[in-house]
Amino acid sequence: MSEVNFNITAHDKAGRYQQFLEQVTPCIEGETYEVSLLANVSAALKEVFGFFWVGFYLVRDNQLILGPFQGSMACSVIKYGRGVCGTAWKENKTQVVPDVEQFPGHIACSSLSRSEIVVPINVNGELKGVLDIDSDELATFDETDQLYLEKLVDIIIKTLYR
Repeated sequence: MSEVNFNITAHDKAGRYQQFLEQVTPCIEGETYEVSLLANVSAALKEVFGFFWVGFYLVRDNQLILGPFQGSMACSVIKYGRGVCGTAWKENKTQVVPDVEQFPGHIACSSLSRSEIVVPINVNGELKGVLDIDSDELATFDETDQLYLEKLVDIIIKTLYR
């Protein structure tokens, strides 16, 4: 793959995400190695949106194991149903958390994390992992983030798992 420079010109959140998806899709198209694809997606999200922490947890041995990420050190293992990531897995539903301190059972991998969104990567009823994004500001994530990050996960699923 040659050097990629994202050219995001939209000023509104939905427009930025739309341009991001249009530009990242050809960069990962045809990639079959899970670690490479997830590492590049993490790097691209961090570069374009400046999130505090972006990464993936992958299901291995009935737990979530830290996968490719961008940001400070993180929790290595998350149990089913624990924290925001484990809850996304258990409920098979995107979790949008405006204030992590208010989330029952939140796992504080970093005290700087203030809000979080976690999108499950579900392939035909089997959870492969989750996309986890943290912000160091309160209430960073909303329905727009959820919509476009779920679209990104759909692109990842179609590329890697089908």
